Amino acid sequence: MHAILTQLGADRSGLLSDNEKRQVRIILYGHSRGGSAMVQLARELNQRGIPVLLTVQVDSVRRFGVDDSKIPPNVARAVNFYQPNGMIHGRARIRAEDPAKTQILGNFRFDYKEHPIYCPEYPWYDRTFAKTHTEIDRDPAVWSRVEALIRQQIAPAALKQD
Repeated sequence: MHAILTQLGADRSGLLSDNEKRQVRIILYGHSRGGSAMVQLARELNQRGIPVLLTVQVDSVRRFGVDDSKIPPNVARAVNFYQPNGMIHGRARIRAEDPAKTQILGNFRFDYKEHPIYCPEYPWYDRTFAKTHTEIDRDPAVWSRVEALIRQQIAPAALKQD
């Protein structure tokens, strides 16, 4: 949170002016427990009145005490990519706390039984016990969709600056 506030130009007390908040362009991404942590960060930003353009959850695994299925109303758009197999698998559905403020772009299911993704850079225990959970993080199809969604969000800002 501190790093984000510093980058946004917050004063020493961590406050942003209304004008600074209007200019914010935050996109948050998280995989596994990072997906759950990212939703929690979006909630903390919501408490400060700071908007988030997009959240991306990839095989989000719930952390104790954090409901990563409900997206806070400061998030304009949210998307969820998940796979349902293995000992560790992601949340199948996210929803908006306030559908009038947050658009859920989709809950997209991936399955690696027929078309596995080879992940040699991961340790043997991840490839054994969290195989499909690891594969979704290395799937080029997932990353292509994530990149396209991010580009869609940053493109309007680039057009305004021209």
